Amino acid sequence: MKKYFENLIEAVQNFLIELGEITYFAGRFFKEFLVPPYELQELLRQCFYIGYRSLFLVGTTGFIIGLVFTLQSRPTLEEFGAASWIPSMVSVSIVREIGPIITALICAGKIGSGIGAELGSMRVTEQIDAMEVSGTNPFKYLVITRILATTLMLPLLVIFGDFLAIYGSYLVESMKENVSFQLYFNQVFSILKFSDIVPATIKTFFFGFAIGLIGCYKGYYCKKGTVGVGKAANAAVVYTSMLLFVIDFIAVFVTNIFYDV
Repeated sequence: MKKYFENLIEAVQNFLIELGEITYFAGRFFKEFLVPPYELQELLRQCFYIGYRSLFLVGTTGFIIGLVFTLQSRPTLEEFGAASWIPSMVSVSIVREIGPIITALICAGKIGSGIGAELGSMRVTEQIDAMEVSGTNPFKYLVITRILATTLMLPLLVIFGDFLAIYGSYLVESMKENVSFQLYFNQVFSILKFSDIVPATIKTFFFGFAIGLIGCYKGYYCKKGTVGVGKAANAAVVYTSMLLFVIDFIAVFVTNIFYDV
């Protein structure tokens, strides 16, 4: 029992230490990202890599979510004679919650692990050390560009995934009830409000920042040789996934407070 409590205390201490290091890492980002020189070319390259190359995965996932969500919901709604509410229910559910969090988790697995592995391999092969010796600021070139790219690209990926999810839902409805495209999307946009779209969009910027921050932190401080690269990539996905749920809870909680007011 004594050893169990010692292990528990050690785990809590390690968690608090790492939390402090991540906070310091984030503070360093905010301190340096507005200071010249600006790595615009690298930023654009990372935006292309993170955004464009993730379109297929995000789009496919969103499309399948729309299909499955509608197919699963339709039988229950038909029992209550509420099948006509499917466009409204699907659009609000996807735009408010399902689209942002699922897309963020997909990107955490693809982008977060990729950043962690890339920077981790650069650390263990001493490429980052070589940049420091040559007078280049590796933090500005490697970290700031990747965090900014994930922060800027994730909202666009979420919007793209949401649209394909709603379109997938429309295909199911058109096959089941022969609903026209115009009628379906008229009902979708008649139920959506700015109070649904704006908070959901704002929190995606925080999702993107979290993905870039954790991925860069785990890779930038990677240790223990090539074995550490795999651990950095894995830890980036796990830590980011947990942080995404925490951010999502806070965003929903704050949004509900404003709704009540």
